[in-house]
Amino acid sequence: MSSAVSSFRLLAKRSYATRSGSSSRKNTSNMPRTKIAQKPPTRPTDPLIEATTTKSLDDGELTFIHRAPPTAPTPHSTTMAPSSPLLRPPTVAKGPVRLPPLLRPSEYVAPPPRMSDEQLAELQRLRALDPEKWTRSRLAEKFNCTSHFVALKAAMQPSQRKKANKEFDAKIEAVKEQWGHRKTLIREIAAKRKTFW
Repeated sequence: MSSAVSSFRLLAKRSYATRSGSSSRKNTSNMPRTKIAQKPPTRPTDPLIEATTTKSLDDGELTFIHRAPPTAPTPHSTTMAPSSPLLRPPTVAKGPVRLPPLLRPSEYVAPPPRMSDEQLAELQRLRALDPEKWTRSRLAEKFNCTSHFVALKAAMQPSQRKKANKEFDAKIEAVKEQWGHRKTLIREIAAKRKTFW
């Protein structure tokens, strides 16, 4: 009795396994695709192939290949009135033209008037006479020009420049002598750190 029951169970298991396998195969065949079908890349034909004409010589050693342009030029396009907007002359706008804003604030200031030869000679004379009194900023204010223009047109003599540099260095050293120990140490550390840049 027990052997008959065990054999029945075995047959039931086998038949169940067979049915499940067939059903799983059937279900997988009906399942939707996980990947999208890709269209093969198109290969457009060369439009110039049909418009190509070949001509060979009688001996066959030389062949001429002629390809006509894809589009023939329109007869309405001339030099004076081209059909392409890139070849047309620029149109002149009527009325005031709005321009973009200037980049630097100094460009909004009108440039100073041009200096005459007499004024330039006077500027150079004052600069050479007493450079300590007539500094670049003072001359620029007097003649309505920039200090850079004064430096270009009325530069100091090398001897005067060395003397002015020595006086400036002496003033700096006098200021440094009034520094305390902490400020002097901080400046020396900063100068030492700057050498490693």
